[in-house]
Amino acid sequence: MNDVTRIDYTGTGLSEDELAATPWQQAKHWLDEAVERSGVQPDVPEPHALSVATVDADGVPNVRTVLMRFFDERGPGFLTNTLSTKGIELAGNPGIAASLTWPAMFRAVRFRGQAVLLDRAEVEAYFATRPYGSRISAWASMQSQPATSRAELETAYEKYATQWPDSGSPDDVPVPDFWGGYRITCDEVEFWGGRSNRLHDRLVFTRVAEGSLDDASAWTVSRRQP
Repeated sequence: MNDVTRIDYTGTGLSEDELAATPWQQAKHWLDEAVERSGVQPDVPEPHALSVATVDADGVPNVRTVLMRFFDERGPGFLTNTLSTKGIELAGNPGIAASLTWPAMFRAVRFRGQAVLLDRAEVEAYFATRPYGSRISAWASMQSQPATSRAELETAYEKYATQWPDSGSPDDVPVPDFWGGYRITCDEVEFWGGRSNRLHDRLVFTRVAEGSLDDASAWTVSRRQP
Protein backbone atom coordinates (compact mmCIF):
# COMPACT_ATOMS: atom_id res chain seq x y z
CA MET A 1 0.00 0.00 0.00
CA ASN A 2 1.29 3.46 -0.87
CA ASP A 3 2.15 5.78 1.97
CA VAL A 4 -0.64 8.27 2.57
CA THR A 5 0.12 11.80 3.68
CA ARG A 6 -2.33 12.66 6.43
CA ILE A 7 -3.11 16.27 7.23
CA ASP A 8 -5.37 17.31 10.06
CA TYR A 9 -7.51 20.08 8.62
CA THR A 10 -7.19 23.17 10.76
CA GLY A 11 -9.86 25.30 9.17
CA THR A 12 -12.35 27.28 11.19
CA GLY A 13 -15.29 25.57 9.49
CA LEU A 14 -18.65 27.26 9.16
CA SER A 15 -21.42 27.41 11.75
CA GLU A 16 -25.08 28.19 11.24
CA ASP A 17 -24.57 31.45 13.15
CA GLU A 18 -21.89 32.52 10.69
CA LEU A 19 -23.76 31.44 7.55
CA ALA A 20 -25.04 34.29 5.38
CA ALA A 21 -28.75 34.62 4.68
CA THR A 22 -28.45 33.47 1.05
CA PRO A 23 -26.13 31.20 -0.95
CA TRP A 24 -25.09 34.16 -3.10
CA GLN A 25 -23.96 36.22 -0.12
CA GLN A 26 -22.04 33.32 1.43
CA ALA A 27 -20.38 32.25 -1.82
CA LYS A 28 -19.45 35.84 -2.68
CA HIS A 29 -17.92 36.30 0.77
CA TRP A 30 -15.78 33.18 0.50
CA LEU A 31 -14.78 33.95 -3.09
CA ASP A 32 -13.75 37.49 -2.14
CA GLU A 33 -11.60 36.11 0.66
CA ALA A 34 -10.01 33.58 -1.71
CA VAL A 35 -9.24 36.31 -4.26
CA GLU A 36 -7.80 38.52 -1.52
CA ARG A 37 -5.59 35.69 -0.27
CA SER A 38 -4.39 34.90 -3.79
CA GLY A 39 -2.99 38.42 -3.99
CA VAL A 40 -0.81 38.06 -0.92
CA GLN A 41 -0.04 34.34 -0.61
CA PRO A 42 0.96 31.73 -3.23
CA ASP A 43 -1.26 28.94 -1.89
CA VAL A 44 -4.43 30.03 -3.73
CA PRO A 45 -3.02 30.47 -7.25
CA GLU A 46 -6.33 30.40 -9.17
CA PRO A 47 -9.30 31.25 -6.93
CA HIS A 48 -11.77 31.11 -9.84
CA ALA A 49 -10.84 27.55 -10.89
CA LEU A 50 -14.15 25.69 -11.23
CA SER A 51 -14.38 21.90 -11.54
CA VAL A 52 -17.31 21.05 -13.81
CA ALA A 53 -18.93 17.61 -14.03
CA THR A 54 -21.26 16.43 -16.80
CA VAL A 55 -22.49 13.04 -18.00
CA ASP A 56 -22.34 11.52 -21.47
CA ALA A 57 -25.10 9.78 -23.40
CA ASP A 58 -24.40 6.55 -21.51
CA GLY A 59 -24.56 8.25 -18.12
CA VAL A 60 -20.79 8.07 -17.62
CA PRO A 61 -19.48 11.13 -15.76
CA ASN A 62 -16.83 13.54 -16.98
CA VAL A 63 -15.06 16.23 -14.98
CA ARG A 64 -12.67 19.02 -15.95
CA THR A 65 -11.55 22.39 -14.60
CA VAL A 66 -12.47 25.69 -16.23
CA LEU A 67 -12.34 29.29 -15.06
CA MET A 68 -15.49 30.79 -13.58
CA ARG A 69 -15.84 34.00 -15.57
CA PHE A 70 -19.33 35.04 -14.44
CA PHE A 71 -20.79 34.99 -10.96
CA ASP A 72 -23.84 36.90 -9.84
CA GLU A 73 -27.23 36.23 -8.26
CA ARG A 74 -28.19 34.15 -11.29
CA GLY A 75 -25.41 31.61 -10.72
CA PRO A 76 -21.82 30.83 -11.74
CA GLY A 77 -20.90 30.88 -15.42
CA PHE A 78 -18.04 29.79 -17.66
CA LEU A 79 -17.02 30.04 -21.32
CA THR A 80 -16.10 27.20 -23.66
CA ASN A 81 -16.25 25.80 -27.15
CA THR A 82 -19.86 24.60 -27.31
CA LEU A 83 -18.82 21.78 -29.65
CA SER A 84 -16.39 20.43 -27.05
CA THR A 85 -17.12 17.29 -25.08
CA LYS A 86 -18.69 19.29 -22.28
CA GLY A 87 -20.83 21.23 -24.75
CA ILE A 88 -22.06 18.07 -26.45
CA GLU A 89 -22.81 16.41 -23.13
CA LEU A 90 -24.69 19.45 -21.82
CA ALA A 91 -26.75 19.57 -25.02
CA GLY A 92 -27.84 16.00 -24.32
CA ASN A 93 -28.27 16.41 -20.56
CA PRO A 94 -28.08 19.88 -18.99
CA GLY A 95 -27.65 18.44 -15.49
CA ILE A 96 -24.39 19.76 -14.06
CA ALA A 97 -22.33 19.85 -10.89
CA ALA A 98 -19.44 22.20 -10.18
CA SER A 99 -17.17 23.16 -7.33
CA LEU A 100 -14.81 25.89 -6.23
CA THR A 101 -12.12 24.40 -3.99
CA TRP A 102 -9.50 26.25 -1.97
CA PRO A 103 -7.49 23.53 -0.16
CA ALA A 104 -5.19 25.97 1.62
CA MET A 105 -8.24 27.61 3.18
CA PHE A 106 -9.99 24.29 3.92
CA ARG A 107 -13.05 25.51 2.00
CA ALA A 108 -15.14 24.43 -0.96
CA VAL A 109 -18.43 25.49 -2.55
CA ARG A 110 -20.45 22.92 -4.50
CA PHE A 111 -23.13 23.84 -7.04
CA ARG A 112 -25.71 21.45 -8.52
CA GLY A 113 -28.36 22.32 -11.07
CA GLN A 114 -28.96 22.86 -14.77
CA ALA A 115 -26.68 24.45 -17.36
CA VAL A 116 -28.26 27.22 -19.43
CA LEU A 117 -26.58 28.80 -22.45
CA LEU A 118 -25.38 32.34 -21.88
CA ASP A 119 -26.96 35.13 -23.90
CA ARG A 120 -24.95 35.90 -27.01
CA ALA A 121 -24.54 39.50 -25.90
CA GLU A 122 -22.82 38.35 -22.70
CA VAL A 123 -20.53 36.06 -24.67
CA GLU A 124 -19.55 38.76 -27.14
CA ALA A 125 -18.96 41.33 -24.40
CA TYR A 126 -16.67 38.95 -22.54
CA PHE A 127 -14.83 37.84 -25.69
CA ALA A 128 -13.84 41.45 -26.32
CA THR A 129 -12.09 41.58 -22.94
CA ARG A 130 -9.87 38.56 -23.65
CA PRO A 131 -6.22 39.10 -24.61
CA TYR A 132 -5.55 38.93 -28.33
CA GLY A 133 -3.82 35.56 -28.08
CA SER A 134 -6.76 34.03 -26.24
CA ARG A 135 -9.16 35.28 -28.91
CA ILE A 136 -7.04 33.69 -31.63
CA SER A 137 -6.74 30.42 -29.70
CA ALA A 138 -10.53 30.19 -29.54
CA TRP A 139 -10.42 29.73 -33.33
CA ALA A 140 -7.28 27.59 -33.41
CA SER A 141 -8.42 24.94 -30.95
CA MET A 142 -11.16 22.53 -31.96
CA GLN A 143 -11.57 21.66 -28.32
CA SER A 144 -11.72 17.95 -27.39
CA GLN A 145 -11.01 16.81 -30.96
CA PRO A 146 -7.94 14.62 -31.65
CA ALA A 147 -4.67 16.44 -32.41
CA THR A 148 -1.91 14.82 -34.42
CA SER A 149 0.79 16.94 -32.80
CA ARG A 150 1.63 20.16 -30.98
CA ALA A 151 2.76 21.55 -34.33
CA GLU A 152 -0.77 21.15 -35.72
CA LEU A 153 -2.13 23.42 -33.00
CA GLU A 154 0.60 26.02 -33.45
CA THR A 155 0.10 26.02 -37.24
CA ALA A 156 -3.61 26.66 -36.76
CA TYR A 157 -2.81 29.51 -34.38
CA GLU A 158 -0.47 31.14 -36.91
CA LYS A 159 -3.08 30.75 -39.64
CA TYR A 160 -5.72 32.69 -37.71
CA ALA A 161 -3.22 35.23 -36.38
CA THR A 162 -2.30 36.00 -40.00
CA GLN A 163 -5.97 36.23 -40.98
CA TRP A 164 -6.78 38.59 -38.11
CA PRO A 165 -3.62 40.47 -37.08
CA ASP A 166 -3.44 42.25 -33.75
CA SER A 167 -4.61 45.82 -34.28
CA GLY A 168 -4.99 46.63 -30.60
CA SER A 169 -8.76 46.73 -31.01
CA PRO A 170 -11.07 44.44 -28.98
CA ASP A 171 -13.01 43.60 -32.15
CA ASP A 172 -10.08 42.66 -34.40
CA VAL A 173 -10.96 38.96 -33.97
CA PRO A 174 -14.58 37.90 -34.54
CA VAL A 175 -16.35 35.69 -32.01
CA PRO A 176 -16.57 32.10 -33.31
CA ASP A 177 -20.10 30.79 -33.74
CA PHE A 178 -19.07 27.72 -31.74
CA TRP A 179 -17.71 29.72 -28.80
CA GLY A 180 -20.13 30.40 -25.98
CA GLY A 181 -20.80 29.63 -22.38
CA TYR A 182 -23.14 28.38 -19.70
CA ARG A 183 -24.61 29.59 -16.45
CA ILE A 184 -25.56 27.12 -13.73
CA THR A 185 -29.10 27.58 -12.50
CA CYS A 186 -28.62 26.10 -9.06
CA ASP A 187 -30.95 23.82 -7.13
CA GLU A 188 -28.39 23.18 -4.39
CA VAL A 189 -25.36 25.01 -3.04
CA GLU A 190 -23.17 23.39 -0.38
CA PHE A 191 -20.54 25.07 1.74
CA TRP A 192 -17.82 22.74 3.02
CA GLY A 193 -15.47 23.83 5.77
CA GLY A 194 -12.65 21.50 6.78
CA ARG A 195 -12.22 20.87 10.50
CA SER A 196 -9.93 18.90 12.78
CA ASN A 197 -10.47 15.14 13.19
CA ARG A 198 -12.43 15.03 9.92
CA LEU A 199 -15.49 16.55 11.63
CA HIS A 200 -16.04 18.91 8.73
CA ASP A 201 -18.93 21.33 8.37
CA ARG A 202 -21.34 20.86 5.46
CA LEU A 203 -24.10 23.46 5.29
CA VAL A 204 -26.42 23.11 2.32
CA PHE A 205 -28.86 25.54 0.72
CA THR A 206 -31.59 23.58 -1.10
CA ARG A 207 -34.06 25.26 -3.45
CA VAL A 208 -37.69 25.23 -2.27
CA ALA A 209 -39.13 27.94 -4.54
CA GLU A 210 -38.39 30.09 -7.56
CA GLY A 211 -35.87 32.85 -6.96
CA SER A 212 -32.27 33.89 -7.40
CA LEU A 213 -29.29 32.87 -5.31
CA ASP A 214 -29.88 36.04 -3.31
CA ASP A 215 -33.55 35.39 -2.55
CA ALA A 216 -33.70 33.93 0.95
CA SER A 217 -37.30 32.76 0.49
CA ALA A 218 -36.20 30.40 -2.31
CA TRP A 219 -33.89 28.33 -0.09
CA THR A 220 -33.83 26.19 3.01
CA VAL A 221 -30.69 25.33 4.97
CA SER A 222 -29.66 21.97 6.40
CA ARG A 223 -26.52 20.38 7.83
CA ARG A 224 -25.08 17.13 6.49
CA GLN A 225 -22.81 14.59 8.08
CA PRO A 226 -19.18 14.99 6.99
